[in-house]
Amino acid sequence: MAPEEVAQQPSRRAGAGAPSSTTGAETVAVVVVTYNRADLLARMLEGLAALERPADAVIVVDNASTDHTAEVLEACDVAGLEVLRTEENLGGAGGFHHGVREAYARGFDRIWLMDDDVVPAPDCLTVLMARDDDCLMAVREDTAGRLVEKAATRFDLRNPIAIRPKKAMVETDYGRRDRMPEVVEVENVAFEGFMVRRSVVDAIGLPDPSYFIFYDDVDFAVRARRAGFRIWAVRDAVLVRQLDFDQQHDLSGWKGYYMYRNLFVVHLRYGENVLVRLKPWLVTAAVVLLCPVRGGRAEAANVIRAMRDARGMRIAPTGSVD
Repeated sequence: MAPEEVAQQPSRRAGAGAPSSTTGAETVAVVVVTYNRADLLARMLEGLAALERPADAVIVVDNASTDHTAEVLEACDVAGLEVLRTEENLGGAGGFHHGVREAYARGFDRIWLMDDDVVPAPDCLTVLMARDDDCLMAVREDTAGRLVEKAATRFDLRNPIAIRPKKAMVETDYGRRDRMPEVVEVENVAFEGFMVRRSVVDAIGLPDPSYFIFYDDVDFAVRARRAGFRIWAVRDAVLVRQLDFDQQHDLSGWKGYYMYRNLFVVHLRYGENVLVRLKPWLVTAAVVLLCPVRGGRAEAANVIRAMRDARGMRIAPTGSVD
């Protein structure tokens, strides 16, 4: 079911109307997706309220949360806040598709994508808006100030031997923020501080909601780069991640299914040669053969189902913004 079929009418707040600029400067809407993490969302919204250059709109997609998210949003006094509450959980991918479509339809020049567990530094938006680039990435650190930016500086869809296409990332290349140059070109992004101009959406369309979770941001970045856009991580645009990264998910559980399926989809859609596009089949065979000694039947069942479903997602989305 498409997001527009399951989403309720938006709840509009003061200042959440059509974009406007009396100075001729570009307008920007923040799109936040949240699900059952009300306390993290509250701190994130406090960060948006403290921005020295406020956003022109803040569009929060509440993925049918069942905790006290509604109360947090009702009490929030961020200017330009608008809440889109869905009738079911669309996943991060569906939420970003829905929010970006809303921001694009309302004519904003730039769209800044945020998860609910990050907090921007007060000057983060100022730094990003000062740059004349189509695709920008704020650079994440943890609550202790350590660089944790995992956007790939090399994302290899050419080598059939590499199991994971991410071969290098900002964090491992530089180690510390002060060792980074002012901007670093990256080949994939996370929808945690990624800013995109509407011209990019014009060219490649919206984030693909069919991913549900994982790799929807990677897919969008690959499409953008293949359309000729370059993506820059901006050293001085600071974004603090409230939670530690946990990328070691149970591959026999429901998240494991999406990790396998969506990794396979990226290879099937964007692999640069036949061998890379065959890699998902080889991974599936290896997991099934090794299941007696690792993962067990549940992981084997996951990877088989993931491979089957990935085949149905081989075609990349069109450039439609409908």
